[in-house]
Amino acid sequence: MSIELKILNNSGLKKILIVGVFHGDEPQGEYFINEYLKMQKNNIKNSFYFIPRLNENNLRTNKNGVDLNRNFPTKNWQKSKRDDYFGGDIPASEYETQFLVDLIEKNNFDAIITIHAPYKIINYDGPAQKLAEKISQILGYPVESDIGYPTPGSFGTYCGVERNIPTITIEIDENKAPHELLEGFIKLFDFLAIKY
Repeated sequence: MSIELKILNNSGLKKILIVGVFHGDEPQGEYFINEYLKMQKNNIKNSFYFIPRLNENNLRTNKNGVDLNRNFPTKNWQKSKRDDYFGGDIPASEYETQFLVDLIEKNNFDAIITIHAPYKIINYDGPAQKLAEKISQILGYPVESDIGYPTPGSFGTYCGVERNIPTITIEIDENKAPHELLEGFIKLFDFLAIKY
């Protein structure tokens, strides 16, 4: 198994990690990232670390039946029943989780963005409220500091709450075709590349 990591402008002022397809049944992020990468961008001041598709499976869980967004070694991780939110038998048991943990340990990211569906909100963890508000202006989704249900072992908790990295979870409208949302994501990525 391999996870594709694409880096644009490795010597930028800030490092931004953007992750698509945490959950295999939310594939839109891969489309947005790959379409952006097809464009020739010469004026990028920040470094982009893109993971178009973290989860190769086409279900919410990975091939081992683990919800990757419940598998991070956080203080609130807990073993749960085997369902679509199963966080694994132990924290960081999954290759995908280990890949991200290693990437975050080796890099000092200034912001982390993940692309999910379907709640149509901008959720944030850590010191990311201002960034969340700017993303809200670009994409038109409201800002919510709380997703509304417990998320033990989540990536947002791992990065934002426990490591103080501004972490944004973009929850897109799954009822719109990805090409209908692409323009907003191009604007977002351009903002992150040039103005953040």
